[in-house]
Amino acid sequence: MKKFLIALSAMLMLGLAQSFALTPRQLLAQWKPGEAIDPQTDNAVLMECFTASHIPDSVFARMQGKSYKKGCLIPRTQLRYLTVPHYDGHGAIRMGELVCDSSIANDLTDIFRHAFAMEYPIERMVLIDDYNADDLESMNHNNTSCFNYRVVAGSKKLSNHARGLAIDVNPFYNPYVKRKPGKAPYVSPPEAAAYSDRKADYPYKITTSDPLYKLFIEHGFEWGGSWKSLQDYQHFEKNPTR
Repeated sequence: MKKFLIALSAMLMLGLAQSFALTPRQLLAQWKPGEAIDPQTDNAVLMECFTASHIPDSVFARMQGKSYKKGCLIPRTQLRYLTVPHYDGHGAIRMGELVCDSSIANDLTDIFRHAFAMEYPIERMVLIDDYNADDLESMNHNNTSCFNYRVVAGSKKLSNHARGLAIDVNPFYNPYVKRKPGKAPYVSPPEAAAYSDRKADYPYKITTSDPLYKLFIEHGFEWGGSWKSLQDYQHFEKNPTR
């Protein structure tokens, strides 16, 4: 009887061990974007969960009429779907997701893989379609996003987000700011006006000494925070012809 109980215990322990030994593909299948990841998950497995693939049908269905609007001139085949584990700044690891142009897919997976290794905080990273492709709504939730077929605010020119070549990181704490002498600055989103003060200290702030800033620059991206006529502190973009 004792031998039977020992054997049974060993079998149960083996089964438990196998349940924790899921492959990255199996883990990705069971996790939902934005959800917290089991903290017991092996870090080496998580590092293999940074993936870039053609856009799955289920993801493309979420995008229809939202980020991928009627009349969108960007072919689906030119875009890639990324899975991106990230620390959220509140003690949890979450499964993030992005859609971007194929030319920067490897750059972004490499950047965020390094950011994950240093436990860099990104509060939220789900497709902007979860906010009906409403840029202000996404920014107000501090959601990091990339592709959204839209024009530059206040113009008729397509944004680099429309081409999947720009990404906004922790946007609520790194707003778009346009300053004019003698006037209060224009800030987008307006609710983030307090974070137009770049001398103050607060979480998620991107500066030129920030490690994520350095990763983007090393990969050939341009930072909107360094622009002269306005500053878009959340914004990184890359021209693939460079």
